[in-house]
Amino acid sequence: MESFWTQMERPLWALAPMDDVTDVAFRHTIARYSKAQGARYITWSEFTSADGLVHADEKGQRKLRAKLRFTEIERPVVAQLFSATPKHMEYAARLARELGFDGVDINTGCPDRSVEKQGAGAALIKNSGLVREIVAATKEGAGELPVSVKTRIGYAENELETWLPILLETQPAAITIHARTRNEMSKVPAHWNVLADAVRIRNSFCHSTERQNTMILGNGDVHSMEDAREKVAASGVDGAMLGRAMFGNPWVMSDYQPTLEEKLQALIEHTELFEQEFSGIKSFAVMRKHFASYVEGFPGAKELRVQLMTCDSAHAVRTVLEGHLH
Repeated sequence: MESFWTQMERPLWALAPMDDVTDVAFRHTIARYSKAQGARYITWSEFTSADGLVHADEKGQRKLRAKLRFTEIERPVVAQLFSATPKHMEYAARLARELGFDGVDINTGCPDRSVEKQGAGAALIKNSGLVREIVAATKEGAGELPVSVKTRIGYAENELETWLPILLETQPAAITIHARTRNEMSKVPAHWNVLADAVRIRNSFCHSTERQNTMILGNGDVHSMEDAREKVAASGVDGAMLGRAMFGNPWVMSDYQPTLEEKLQALIEHTELFEQEFSGIKSFAVMRKHFASYVEGFPGAKELRVQLMTCDSAHAVRTVLEGHLH
């Protein structure tokens, strides 16, 4: 059965998973505004622990399941999971299928120390045997859903020549490559020039093994859709994933340039949706990380941000912002 990966027009565009940022409230807000401008892209869920989905108590389950909420407007939508335990990945992938996701993604690139201590995330770059087991188990749980992988160009150095073929052997539908090593974190510019090598390796591997091409997406320092198109054209990858460019910009997946009034109205809607979805699950303080991104670059922005930081409800945010809407 064909998956969305092969049905969508290329280049492929994707919205990156960012923990406690790209929750369903923000993703829905982005979908509402970007898709109104004709944008077509793939959505990733927040980074979700498969171990937690297996072992967490009732309260923990509630928080984790909240990460896996999505709305129909976001489709195609992919559940991103992490673990170093194949059986847990199988369970979580099966759950993703039952919840109605369009695909499952395995994180092998997260540099967070607590994730790596579990043997998951970027630690998997150093454990090729376990990676193979995890992909196989995830596919078993995912059933007909396509399985993809998100990774980096290497751990301490560029290892694409050895690391990428290992992933390609597992035949994922797609591999998203953050164009930095784990040790570089996000401290240096992304090495988009290296992604041309990833395409070469993929083409050579798939031709020699007579396997269907795995899609390659690039990630890292993609500032806008215009920038994404330029980077894709220069590197030859099949598409790009946008991350930090989404902050304060629900139109990120389109070329539309919103007015200040439109941005403030979107912030009100985003905040109200956050409160509706996460009351009793997440602290309202999580929303405050978005305020500085929405409210910048105009006279009085600093003072307005200070006001917003005192807000503890969507109603309070609306009250503060309505005074700035005409």
